[in-house]
Parts: sequence; structure tokens; C-alpha cells
Amino acid sequence: MNSFSAAQRTRVTMLDVAQRAGVSKASVSRFIGEDRALLSAAIAERIEQAINELGYRPNQMARGLKRGRTRLIGMLVADIRNPYSIAVMHGVETACRQHGYNLVVCNTDRNDEQEHQHLAALRSYNIEGLILNTLGHHPDALQALHQEMPIVLIDRKVEQLHSDMVGLDNAGAVRMALEHLQEQGYRDLLLVSEPIDGTSSRSERIESFNQYLRMHPSLSGAAVQTGPQLNTDIQAFLQAAGPGPKAIFCSNGVAALACTQVLRELNCRLFEDVGLIALDDLDWFALVGSGITALAQPTQQIGASAFDCLLKRLKGDTAPARNLDFAARLIVRGSTQHATS
Repeated sequence: MNSFSAAQRTRVTMLDVAQRAGVSKASVSRFIGEDRALLSAAIAERIEQAINELGYRPNQMARGLKRGRTRLIGMLVADIRNPYSIAVMHGVETACRQHGYNLVVCNTDRNDEQEHQHLAALRSYNIEGLILNTLGHHPDALQALHQEMPIVLIDRKVEQLHSDMVGLDNAGAVRMALEHLQEQGYRDLLLVSEPIDGTSSRSERIESFNQYLRMHPSLSGAAVQTGPQLNTDIQAFLQAAGPGPKAIFCSNGVAALACTQVLRELNCRLFEDVGLIALDDLDWFALVGSGITALAQPTQQIGASAFDCLLKRLKGDTAPARNLDFAARLIVRGSTQHATS
């Protein structure tokens, strides 16, 4: 017999508390619920004393199910290893805790079947709302879930799902990055993105990059993706003739790590041979050479705002779906020092 099974058999119940206090189970239920004011001071004191003596802990899940409320919020993320996802999740969890909710996080690992299974699991947990930072490749399941509870999207749109969405002003962030590179004298630019894979924020950043180039003919540029061919793509970019000094724009922290590794493999002098700027600001950016210039995302604010949108819907807000786009913050470091031809 292990200690867990022994503990389960000796777990204190509401009936134990009622018998110790000499009251009914209904009185104990009122004491630990929202009707404590209906009890006399003497009965409340006896129940509190019995709870302390017995070490009773109410089953919050069972109580929540009985009242139709679990105070559980679900969050589905595509890749829990992504620093952006971790930072936003922290913002959501902090906001949940401040309002008396608990967060249940499921990671799909960018797997469609895993996403489908997690949606079913979260539904079975009787969550009150869902925050989605994933591919959304099961729109029918999400729409069915949306009939039962509010859903808020983070960073990426899901077709056919008309929900509140919170994220970065991608067009503004790309424009801020390219204006900075242009002011620093860079003229030949390479955007490096993770594979689009249906992620709306990635496609928006690439489109904003291309649009900026069309509006500024003095600049030359191309977009490539991370993967096995990245070393070849960056090497070709560095060796090709161009209109002026070269710079690489990484569309997120994952792309920034991949590019930094490739530049080291190519024995590129950081950051003399090529400039580098990244969307996201990770802890290690300041430790590479003279530091990587970054566009920091307000991840804490994005996460907290996503929960705030969800909370408003839970309280009955029926306004049309809203989009909240937050501005990036430029942090200039040595990787975009003034370019020389």
C-alpha cells in the first residue's frame, strides 16, 4: 500500500466536518460557498474550527461543476518552446490569477491531430473560455466550441472564427524596422521568417516587407524561410552584388537564432559584414557581439489583454469582435551600427 492510496482513504469529507461541528452538510456547504452570510456567527465559528482541526480542503472542481462554474480558462499554444508563446502565456496566467481563475495550457506541437485531441480534452474540463495561439486547422470544432464559450485569438487569425484578436501591429513593426535600417544606411535587405504554415502574423510581416520595398525603390530585398536551405540562402545573399550595405531582418526570435548560427558558421564578422535586426527581444540578444537590435513585443500586455477580452465576454459583453494591435518598441544595439559601403 503506497502513501497516496492511504491518503485517499483518509481524505476528510464535508460530512466529517459536519459531524465534528454538529451541523448539517448543507450548513458546511453554505460556509465554504457563497452563502456564508446565511449562517449564524456561532455555527460559522464551529464549522471553521472543525475545518482547521481536520485539515479539510474543499474540492473546488466539484463545487464549480455543481454551480456551472469551474473558473478554469483554457489556452492552446502551437509551440510551447517558442519564447513568444512562453512570454504571452505568463501574461495570461498572471491576469487569470489576479481575477481568481486558473489556467489550463495545452501544447499542440504544431500537430493537427494533437490540436483536435486537446480541444476535446479542454471541452471535457468544462473550461469557461479559451485563448488560442495555434494554427486553428479545425475550424468546425472551434466554431462549435465558440457556441458554448468565448474564444480569444492571439497573434494569428483563424478563418471563419469571428472572435476577439490580440497581437502585434505587424505592419507597424516591419515599417519601424525597415525605417531604422534605411536610416542607418542599409540598402540590400533579406527577411528571414519561419515557414508560414498558415500563420497569419508571418504572412503579414512578409507582405509588409514586400510592400515597403515596392514603395522605396532605392532598396533591394528578398524573403527566405528557416530550414535546411538557410545556410545556402544567406551565403548567396552575402555574396551577391547589391545596391549597398546588407542587413538581415529576422521576423521573430526563432529566426534570429537560426540566422546567428548560420552567420557564425560562415565566419561572418558580427556585425561588420552585415547588419542584423530582429522582431522579438530575447534575453540572449544583448550577449551576442555588441548586441542585436530588436523590436520588443509587449508580451505581458498582450497576454493580459487577451484575458481581459475573455473576461468581458464572460460578463456578457456582446459587442462585435475587436482587434487589439500593440506597437513594438525599437531597442537599438550594435548590430545595426551605421553601415558603410
